[in-house]
Amino acid sequence: MSTPPTRRKPRTDAERNRDRVLEAARALFTEHGFDVQMSEIARTAGVGVGTLYRKFPTREVLIEAVAEQRSAEIAAFARARCLAEDDPSQALDLFLRHVGEVLAGDRGMSEVIEKAMGSTEPRGEARAALHGVIAELIDRARAGGVIRPDATTADVNMIVCGLAAVIRHSAGDWRRYAEIALDGLRPR
Repeated sequence: MSTPPTRRKPRTDAERNRDRVLEAARALFTEHGFDVQMSEIARTAGVGVGTLYRKFPTREVLIEAVAEQRSAEIAAFARARCLAEDDPSQALDLFLRHVGEVLAGDRGMSEVIEKAMGSTEPRGEARAALHGVIAELIDRARAGGVIRPDATTADVNMIVCGLAAVIRHSAGDWRRYAEIALDGLRPR
């Protein structure tokens, strides 16, 4: 009887290199836009170009990884901070404000993500994790009577998309937009 093969965990230095590449890419794309050279990202991350291309064979693969990381960070914040908030109304407010702060700080990165992927909407596991925590926030708000009974994850996602557009196009005060959108979710 043979034992099934086990997946080897990535080496710690490989994980550090990946994290440094993602951090460098996010900073450079945010500041300089889509046309940042991959060699510049490798240099800033302190890795060789070969190391960069082994992990991220194209600019688009790298951008998608940065987008997934950003979505995962937002979901982690929502789990740790928003779900810990006693007041479910404040939890939703905290979530939207955090998303706004991330998107405002990463405005250039959002433009790069949209150019590479056609949308800033999270995909795959990142999308599922983010929508899962939004559903929990909505369930808590509904149970607390502070949100319309017909409010859905899709509604909050639509608000996030609108928030992203306000920020990306400098179409006004994103905090005001979030406040008005949250007011629209309140029960009548």
